[in-house]
Amino acid sequence: MKAVAQSPEQMQEEAESASLCSMFAGEETFGIDTAKIREVLGRRELERVPMAPAFVAGVVPYRGDVLTTVSFRALLGLPENADVGCVLVLDDDGGHERFGLVIDAVGGVVTVQRNMLEANPCTLDAKCKWLFDGAYKMENGLLIQLDPQKLRPSRLAETGMFRQGGAGEGL
Repeated sequence: MKAVAQSPEQMQEEAESASLCSMFAGEETFGIDTAKIREVLGRRELERVPMAPAFVAGVVPYRGDVLTTVSFRALLGLPENADVGCVLVLDDDGGHERFGLVIDAVGGVVTVQRNMLEANPCTLDAKCKWLFDGAYKMENGLLIQLDPQKLRPSRLAETGMFRQGGAGEGL
C-alpha cells in the first residue's frame, strides 16, 4: 500500500478538526477525543466495590487485569440506570492509569472544528464546569466535550468534589 502525501492545506485542516466519539448519559450527548479511547467493551456487568466512592461503578475483567470503572451518571448526579452500562476503556496520557467509563450508550464518530468549541456557560455548577471542556453546537443539540484526564478515578478522588455522588440536579 502506497502512502499518499498530504498537501499543506490538508494537514492544516486535520490540525483544526477533531474526531469525537459521541456517547450518551441521560438525555445529554457528550464527546471524547477518539485518540483517547483504547477500546469500547460494550455492555458489561460490573462487580461492585464495597465502600468505594459513589463515582466508582465497580470493576470489570479486562485482558487478564481488573479495570476500575467510573459511573458517568454518578458524576452528573443522575439516578443509576437499571440497564447494564456500556464501558469505554480510557488511558491517561502517560499510560499509567487505565480505567473504564460507564455510559448509557455509544453513538458514532463526529468530526468537529476545534475553533467551534464554546466555553461552558456560567450557570453550570462547579463540578460540571470542572468535568466539561465546553460544547459544540450541532444540528441536533449540544455535544459536550469531556477530557478523559479529568475522569480518571485517582484524579476524581483527589478533587474531593465527587465523594458524595453527583454534580447536582441535572445539567
